[in-house]
Amino acid sequence: MNPRAAFGLSILMSLLSSIFVAALFVWPWLRALDVQQALTWLVAPHMFLRFIGLSFLVPGVVSASLPRAWAMPAGYGDLIAGILAIITTAALAHAASWAIAAAWIFNIWGAADLLFAFYKGARVRLEPGALGTGFYIVTAIVPPLLVSHALIFMLLIRAGGRI
Repeated sequence: MNPRAAFGLSILMSLLSSIFVAALFVWPWLRALDVQQALTWLVAPHMFLRFIGLSFLVPGVVSASLPRAWAMPAGYGDLIAGILAIITTAALAHAASWAIAAAWIFNIWGAADLLFAFYKGARVRLEPGALGTGFYIVTAIVPPLLVSHALIFMLLIRAGGRI
């Protein structure tokens, strides 16, 4: 199979699987929780997973041929998203008056960061092999994170600004 086709198919199947799990299991469970708890469950994993994106900046983990024009915004965008996830999780855990605002900021940044990486990857004609082991970040971690961002947006809209 063509490497780009395998890469695209891996992302697509992971995304479809993530949507399926979210629709059947996660969303019904989240709806039974209060908004603060539900948001905490969705934001907290980003505290750990987003820092893995820094591996795009580590030679040997990724190929020297990985375009810096893609790796730099992907790695540093994830770093900022991870920091925002820590701040947001702390705000939600302490029911801070600004927790919903923090969740909006985190979610807009985090979703935009992931979507920009896909856009930029297409613009620089990212070769899947250049990702090295980072291939698994893009194909196995990013799709569920994107779905979690969608769920967070749904909760934030449903919350209507209250916690």
